[in-house]
Amino acid sequence: MVAGELLQEQHVLPNSKPEGAVTEGNTNEDSAYKELSNGSVHITLDPKVLELELPPPDEKEAMLPGEQNNETLETRLYWKRFAVLAVFSLYSLVNAFQWIQYSIISNIFVDYYNVSSTTIDWLSIVYMVAYVPLIFPATWLLDKKGLRMTALLGAGLNALGAWVKCASVGPGLFWVTMTAQVICSVAQVFILGLPSRIASVWFGPREVSTACATAVLGNQLGVAIGFLLPPVLVPNTADDKDLMGHNISIMFYGTAGLSTLFFLLTIFVIKDRPPLPPSKAQAVLSTGPAEDYSYKKSIINLFKNKPFILLLISYGIMTGSFYSVSTLLNQMMITHYPGEELNTGRIGLTLVVAGMLGSILCGIWLDRTKTYKLTTLTVYILSFVGMVVFTFTLNLDHLLVIFFTAGALGFFMTGYLPIGFEFGVEITYPESEGTSSGLLNAFAQVFGIIFTLIQGQLTTDYSPLIGNIFLCAWILLGIVLTALIKSDLKRHGVNVSNINKGQAVPTELPSEKVSSNLKLESSSLHRETSI
Repeated sequence: MVAGELLQEQHVLPNSKPEGAVTEGNTNEDSAYKELSNGSVHITLDPKVLELELPPPDEKEAMLPGEQNNETLETRLYWKRFAVLAVFSLYSLVNAFQWIQYSIISNIFVDYYNVSSTTIDWLSIVYMVAYVPLIFPATWLLDKKGLRMTALLGAGLNALGAWVKCASVGPGLFWVTMTAQVICSVAQVFILGLPSRIASVWFGPREVSTACATAVLGNQLGVAIGFLLPPVLVPNTADDKDLMGHNISIMFYGTAGLSTLFFLLTIFVIKDRPPLPPSKAQAVLSTGPAEDYSYKKSIINLFKNKPFILLLISYGIMTGSFYSVSTLLNQMMITHYPGEELNTGRIGLTLVVAGMLGSILCGIWLDRTKTYKLTTLTVYILSFVGMVVFTFTLNLDHLLVIFFTAGALGFFMTGYLPIGFEFGVEITYPESEGTSSGLLNAFAQVFGIIFTLIQGQLTTDYSPLIGNIFLCAWILLGIVLTALIKSDLKRHGVNVSNINKGQAVPTELPSEKVSSNLKLESSSLHRETSI
């Protein structure tokens, strides 16, 4: 562009000459253009003229769909968020309890139903098998019908499965208890993907990671109680099958009663979302038109996201390892410590309670620092160290050592679960939290099935040592994959972005171009345009 082209539009300021606004040499007139020189042209503009000549860019090109709404993005936190979180955590707790209640006393159920230990293992594995094909319709339902409908299905099916178990008390009724466990496993599909959704739509940016960790904690607490109570409620009375059946029925009826209570609470408490969004990131999304959302496109976008693919695999390895250790803990312990069912449950309790503490501390840490990549990698490495120590101390004939090593393993391995959820939401924003969490859980179930079957076979054919070494090798691979993840905190970027009239401003503003050779520089007194 030459100087003459810049003058063709002839924008006129008040008290200036329409045709003579540009003069050569020095002048004292208050004109828009002060100086014109030969060679490289240097033009100094009055700010008012710059505003006329260079209209502001169309920010819509750089905004999310919801950001194009001209209304002010208003946010607010509601006390009801704590009730929603509590009710979800309670029915998630019961569902997790029903997952592990067979495995922790597998030798008792083997004797009662007169089946193999592998058959009892399938009462745990069915949770993982059911999740994989059902996760896609479940996340579609969450995105289309909302949080409330998904929560009602999860809590309702959980209660139904618990009541069916009450009809399975009898040595010849294993097929009934398997049917009930299948129902509970379907309920789990509508539960595991909700922590990050509840945290995102109900909690503010400074508490979202802690809220997600607390929601995951409910599930972990259910596993902890599942380790602790079954050995107490159903002691090994091999000589009296009637007493054993009576004890099993007490456990089943108690679970059914609590499941029903929590289902009723879900009806009255859990809603899709609060009247006003809790954060700018949610406000931007909630103002976008619903018809713009495509579940299929969201899935495609997630599978095109290379950092998320790496997280899928590494999360699957870590969580699948936890599922395998939890399922096979009884078999590992009974091999070295026969008759120690009660202490086995206590060791499982120690593993999970330590993990609950780790989850909360990691959630608080992430809310304060937002160091998702560093925290994820550090916890992964420490989980590997914990697994190695647990593996080589299991056969030392010192139960106190096992309590300590299991606690250290659980602190990091279980504490990793909410970190993976939140890291996934960050690197995939603005995709649905339910979809990303659902895929993470799906990969966790796949790895859990594979690891449980292989480790169980290695434990039976060789020893628990060989089975645990198998897991250690996979966790080491997970460390490498985690180190390769590129950290791009998209949701956090929206939450901390500058606000202009309530709108989230793009992190990179479009260039205010007149031509490809035009560069703008601003100062407090004037702006200069260099050609």
